[in-house]
Amino acid sequence: MNRPLLALLCLSLVSAAAFAADKPNIIFILCDDLGHGDVKCLNPEGKIATPHMDRLAKEGVIFTDAHSGSSVCTPTRYGVITGRYAWRSKLQSSVLGGLSPRLIEQGRLTVASMLKEQGYSTHCVGKWHLGMDWVRKGEVTELGIESEGQVNNVDYTQPITNGPTSVGFDTYFGISASLDMVPYCFIENDHVVANPTETMKLTMNGSGDKMSFTREGPGSPGFRGEDVLPTFTQRALKLIQDKRGAPFFIYMPLNSPHTPILPSEKWVGKSGLSLYADFVMETDDAIGQVMHATEEAGIAKDTLIIVTSDNGCSPQANLPDLIAKGHNPNGVMRGHKADIFDGGHRVPFLVRWPAKVKGGQTTSQLTCLTDFTATVAEITGVKLPDNAAEDSFSFLPALLGDTGSSARQSIIHHSINGSFAIREGDWKLELCAGSGGWSDPRPGSPGEKELPNTQLYNLASDIGEKANLQADKPEIVAKMSSQLEQLVANGRSTPGAPQKNAVEVVLRKAPPTAKPKKKAK
Repeated sequence: MNRPLLALLCLSLVSAAAFAADKPNIIFILCDDLGHGDVKCLNPEGKIATPHMDRLAKEGVIFTDAHSGSSVCTPTRYGVITGRYAWRSKLQSSVLGGLSPRLIEQGRLTVASMLKEQGYSTHCVGKWHLGMDWVRKGEVTELGIESEGQVNNVDYTQPITNGPTSVGFDTYFGISASLDMVPYCFIENDHVVANPTETMKLTMNGSGDKMSFTREGPGSPGFRGEDVLPTFTQRALKLIQDKRGAPFFIYMPLNSPHTPILPSEKWVGKSGLSLYADFVMETDDAIGQVMHATEEAGIAKDTLIIVTSDNGCSPQANLPDLIAKGHNPNGVMRGHKADIFDGGHRVPFLVRWPAKVKGGQTTSQLTCLTDFTATVAEITGVKLPDNAAEDSFSFLPALLGDTGSSARQSIIHHSINGSFAIREGDWKLELCAGSGGWSDPRPGSPGEKELPNTQLYNLASDIGEKANLQADKPEIVAKMSSQLEQLVANGRSTPGAPQKNAVEVVLRKAPPTAKPKKKAK
């Protein structure tokens, strides 16, 4: 071979290697209701085996102070995809239903659209739960879960618009929302795979440990909840196996271990604890299959894999039973899914990228799932515009071993009823008297009414949020309250030009009002 040709070949090989390092394949796996304490490497006292997540952590970085954007799923998913807190959108509390219209605003930059512009092939496999526009024959619920009469006014034979493929994904295969919401059917790109002509509920038959919280409604013939996680896994594996040329981004929001708790038959009983624990083990196995697929394809070194959860574990997992058996899905944190307490939003966050990231690292850097967008932008060399990813800070320095100060100095938390909290350093200020969610003291409960309407905790000495210091530290309460107000009013928490929130953001929620008593006939 002549020298010029050899030099050209060597240059091509070097360029290809540089391209792979600068534009890694990216797989973002978002578990559903997986607690911080469910992962063995995060909770050595835990009773559930999670060997694949443990291996991923050993070969990468563990973030011990990572948080979902909300303590429930829809707003967190909005934050992952847009890099923006969901309470800046029109969704101020709760979640969407399976038939709700799109939440992501027309024209908003998403992590998928950004990567697509960088030459990535982009794919979503799993539970969307961010709304899409179905063809309706009647009334539409703008936000929230549909009433019984509205689930039957959809023409399922017509294409769906404004779903994942409208916000930057080349392909989509999944379900519209949680498996406790209609419709019970798979969707591929812009159409249902099989018309949901039957009425069904999803239950785990033949078990005394039923965790079925489902709404009756339309479902495709033969659709089974037990098949959903394995189907998602196989779809993701095929995308990895079929990789051709360009780098890929796979966003993989799982349905597990969310209710209805439906491990497939071969996993039932594996944990020796409960169906929930079985489902966590099956979830871990799905993650392991994805990791193995990248290794089999020879692309593991240049593939960035992130595994996390959309919020804390749900009480539907039967927490008292698990705790009695020595396993607490939310670890040492107070509360659970839906709450403003850390058990509602502190989540597992594990990252592996062999080409760039040294294994065996642990960081306590404060991190939010909204930070995914800015991190990917920094990796790929994208400068984000002012009107995008307004609450996203890159955690790339932490991945690369930088132990210096983080660009993210604070984080805003949000509960299911729209209660706010702000965290800075060791301090956490909560603008509500109780949980803001499902644990005691619940919003409007007699116990909550006896408490001060502000909570302040020092998490360094009180990770369980037991000693409310608001009366002793009025200066910290005032400072953090002012900071929260400013971050909300600016329409962003990152540096840049102020932006507008979609609606007025109310920082303190009014207590629930009692329903009027029915008059006796």
